[in-house]
Amino acid sequence: MSSPLLTSSLHSLPLLARGKVRDNYAVGDDRILMIASDRLSAFDVVMGEPIPGKGELLTRMALFWFQRLKHVVPNHLTGDAPESVVAPDEVAQVRGRSMLVKRLKPLPVEAVVRGYLAGSGWAEYRQSQSVCGVALPPGLTNAAKLPEPIFTPATKAEMGEHDENIPFERMAQMIGQPLAEQVRRVAIRLYEEAAAFALTKGIIIADTKFEFGLDTDGTLVLMDEVLTPDSSRYWPVDGWTEAVKTGANPPSYDKQFVRDWLEQARVDGRPWNKQAPAPALPPEVVQRTAEKYQEAFQRLAG
Repeated sequence: MSSPLLTSSLHSLPLLARGKVRDNYAVGDDRILMIASDRLSAFDVVMGEPIPGKGELLTRMALFWFQRLKHVVPNHLTGDAPESVVAPDEVAQVRGRSMLVKRLKPLPVEAVVRGYLAGSGWAEYRQSQSVCGVALPPGLTNAAKLPEPIFTPATKAEMGEHDENIPFERMAQMIGQPLAEQVRRVAIRLYEEAAAFALTKGIIIADTKFEFGLDTDGTLVLMDEVLTPDSSRYWPVDGWTEAVKTGANPPSYDKQFVRDWLEQARVDGRPWNKQAPAPALPPEVVQRTAEKYQEAFQRLAG
């Protein structure tokens, strides 16, 4: 595994944008080089410490799912080697942690699918017995399995801002009713197929978010990352069985471990306000998080 990479620095390609985790570079007018750094964000704030091996694992997991789900919807992979578009002295920053992808027109919404009640969905349910306008049965507990997966879109936030859950009707106003219905249908099918497979490996995918774009022909294309521990809640089945009895957060293979640590972290004697800068992650939290990402991939694809 290569040395941790907090921020890439290429001189051979123009930088398009730095996201919470990925650095995107333009390759001509029609392709993008996406480099998955070892950065980790929680509560929409980027941590100051890299998680060793995280970018490579995210890339391997995304490629695994793109291949497994390509029959459902086209994806943005070009099939070209990322190393082929950078200078020789930049290959080490790219190898194993990058994807060379088609340049698309991204949709301004995140397609979130929830199969279980957790996170902001659980908080919203306690207030209104619904999530993003989707009514749910009474009496559900934290981490409860939903009667069927629900589609709960969100707006994409700028760096440092928080994504906002929105009702489907608002999404339809933003991108048009036919496209919104297609995105909902495709996202739910992607989730259902992935969740069913993960269960055979002893893993629950509680929820996930997909991103889509349109190509020059107007075809819907799956883009960015897909079904990684950064964009999904991964729970071991056995841990969930125990947790759901008490309403506790199940143990996870994702960054919930970091979120839970941050929830009890203190800055100047007070709880962290979830604004940058984040409190420094202790070495043991960094190491444990790296191990969780590794275990998730090994269980799914090993």
